[in-house]
Amino acid sequence: MDLFGDRELKAPLAERMRPRSVAEFVGQAALLAPGRPLREAIEKGAPGSMIFWGPPGTGKTTLARLIARHAKHEFVGFSGVSDGVPRIREIMAQAEERRRSGRGTILFVDEIHRLNKAQQDAFLPHVERGTVTLIGATTENPSFEVNGALLSRTRVFVLEPLTPADLSLVLERALADAERGLGALGLSAEPAAITRLAVEADGDARRALTALEAAAEHLGKGGTITVAVATDALQRRFARYDKSGEEHFNHISAYHKALRGSDPQGALYWLARMIAAGEDPLYVARRTIRFASEDVGLADPQALGVALAAREAFHILGSPEGELALAEAAIYLATCPKSNRVYTAWGAALEAARATPAAPVPMLIRNATTDLMKDLGYGKGYAYAPDAPDAYVPQDYLPDELKERAFYEPSAFGAEKDIAERMRHWAELKRRASK
Repeated sequence: MDLFGDRELKAPLAERMRPRSVAEFVGQAALLAPGRPLREAIEKGAPGSMIFWGPPGTGKTTLARLIARHAKHEFVGFSGVSDGVPRIREIMAQAEERRRSGRGTILFVDEIHRLNKAQQDAFLPHVERGTVTLIGATTENPSFEVNGALLSRTRVFVLEPLTPADLSLVLERALADAERGLGALGLSAEPAAITRLAVEADGDARRALTALEAAAEHLGKGGTITVAVATDALQRRFARYDKSGEEHFNHISAYHKALRGSDPQGALYWLARMIAAGEDPLYVARRTIRFASEDVGLADPQALGVALAAREAFHILGSPEGELALAEAAIYLATCPKSNRVYTAWGAALEAARATPAAPVPMLIRNATTDLMKDLGYGKGYAYAPDAPDAYVPQDYLPDELKERAFYEPSAFGAEKDIAERMRHWAELKRRASK
């Protein structure tokens, strides 16, 4: 007999403490405040198909169960991992029988982002006919993982991580509840221990309650949960991250924008978050190289070299030593002057090239490799610029239809300020020669 009696008959604390009504539900005020669409759907018992998108432990499954209870519908679960199309057929046949008898079915699809195309297509006609009301739960951006046809037939509700205040309330309820929680054990907890559990659970009620239960099992009846006990119960915090889904793109976007915004602190933080979460450092290095060309460009011509060197250094050293080279590049790029003029110039040049694919190369700058070419005027009048006094000869290098186009216009920052001055000087020489 353990602390909780006949343990195999006991569900985990997080399951036992699952809210049984909207009034018990903690968090998601933006969705569940009076008058909000989701709150009204629950209270009226007339839900439509929907998808709950949010991190673990924020109440997705609980909300689906509450909706089924208020609507007096049968709650049927489906796993995107273990169930297949035959199971869908079985569920739909049973749901159709219920519908004929006047009772609806809530089909709850956990991890809906894991459904393959065949599974998603199998749901569609039944959702359209109203055989079932589909409620999906996902931690991934549904616009990435759910096909457009199914997505267009659902409303997407975004659930946010619970706040530390929300989680503190959840934990205190579990400690006090003698029926479903730990109240019968006579446990107490230091306020700082509750705070530690609430903060380090990272918005996940399931994780907070699981840690609380672990602390209770460790202490026994009448024990006091201290900060040290809470820390041991939590073990290591893991980043909410995936290397192919939305958090991957969110993190690299945050890193890129911190670099662009000249914030070395933010750049270092997001770089560290990605590395600590297991992101491929060479992927980050490649994105850093791209940034050097796109957002620094010729404002600091060394930026690309620094980014390339960081990538090479990591390739040679590996982790963790090579990570310092990535951090050095991040700081350098964040503190560089910024210019996207190379990026915009290249885009404009590509656009012009596509618009004038047949524009002939001016005779002046054609290469005369045969006598016939010379006779036809290839290269006639061309002057070799390095031999000129200013190492510049005012000649035209664009096709006639693009003669006055300017693709690259340097900024007034960093090295581009000097480039702009040289270009102004050459333009003046060209203007004088044309008189």
